[in-house]
Amino acid sequence: MQITNLQNSQGWQNNFLAIPNWVEKCEFTRTGEVTLSVSSDSILPLFSYLKNHTNLQMKILIDITAVDFPTREKRFEVVYHLLSVQYNTRLRVKTSVDEMTSLPSIENIYKTAGWFEREIWDMFGIFFSNHSDLRRILTDYGFEGHPLRKDFPLSGSLEARYDESEKRVLLEPIEMPQDFRFFEFANPWEMK
Repeated sequence: MQITNLQNSQGWQNNFLAIPNWVEKCEFTRTGEVTLSVSSDSILPLFSYLKNHTNLQMKILIDITAVDFPTREKRFEVVYHLLSVQYNTRLRVKTSVDEMTSLPSIENIYKTAGWFEREIWDMFGIFFSNHSDLRRILTDYGFEGHPLRKDFPLSGSLEARYDESEKRVLLEPIEMPQDFRFFEFANPWEMK
């Protein structure tokens, strides 16, 4: 395990040094924040340990989010934020996956993970194995793609509109005509 800024760690932070070999990197900031970087294979045992260990008691999952780095081999970084009310501490856990690798769901450890994992599936397309109800949550069920991927097109090829005469929603190809416009690039703040 690689440890960064260990001289700034105090008290409860030393508990993270006792975590089995699940942690690849452990970072401590000057403000006392702790970030653990782990492999996707060790998600389940690590979160069970963090929640149930007497000296950690990370009982609350605050949030799960993801970040897309298209140039990396493992392009998605999934970030978990945990809270220990007992010790008034927060913890950030990061793991990286590619487009084809699934992450194990931690829904059985933290019930709130179900909603967050559905949102990440819908927005990024990261699959969570053993999730009880992994379906779209923010986009329509017929929607193709995942909007928060950095390779997602900003404008689609179809436009949805309601047709009053047919009393239904129609999907039509987008027409994007652009009229010729003359641009004057003179700066209005410059005095002649």
